[in-house]
Amino acid sequence: MTGTDLAAVLAGARLLPVLTVPSTATAGPLADALAAGGARCAEVTFRTPDAEQVLKTMAAHGGLAVGAGTVLTAEQAERAVAAGARFVVSPGFDEEVIAKCRELRVPVVPGIATATELMRAVKAGLDTVKFFPAEPLGGLRTLRALAAPFPRTRFVPTGGIDADRLAAYLADPAVLAVGGSWMATAAHLERGDHQEIRRLTAEAVERSRG
Repeated sequence: MTGTDLAAVLAGARLLPVLTVPSTATAGPLADALAAGGARCAEVTFRTPDAEQVLKTMAAHGGLAVGAGTVLTAEQAERAVAAGARFVVSPGFDEEVIAKCRELRVPVVPGIATATELMRAVKAGLDTVKFFPAEPLGGLRTLRALAAPFPRTRFVPTGGIDADRLAAYLADPAVLAVGGSWMATAAHLERGDHQEIRRLTAEAVERSRG
């Protein structure tokens, strides 16, 4: 699967909320808040015990294209797709995860941090990668340096990006979409502050369109 497939799943959306959801009970209201704010996609990270059920609940919402993030193994990828994931994101490059996603016919976006990892992804036939962790690695300056020798590669930068940095990343032609967690943080979810999640999402969606 290629990044073109991911672009089709995202349907032009350039904002990818990255969600670490502590309980299934939060999933439905969270999906409602994101969709009401204008989000069209979301990434549910496999970092919590309830992640699989959260993904299933959010995928059933119907208003969001939901994918699985922090996928570390082929077995996790299989479980994620069975739960309704329409794409898979990994923090690093793993051949078994990529092979499983191809077998399951879902787009896979491996994380890269170096030119060597990017070359491995290109050699594997992938044209979209996750640049992670973006800000700690030097942000846009590093992304542009990596992109220069690979003009056909698209990037989904994630890690340390906030609302103020969103527009600058999206202005770069190598960037397909930007992942971020500031719209629905652990604190928002703990408080059940879905109104604020909706507000921040709407603000981010507006910036992404600008």
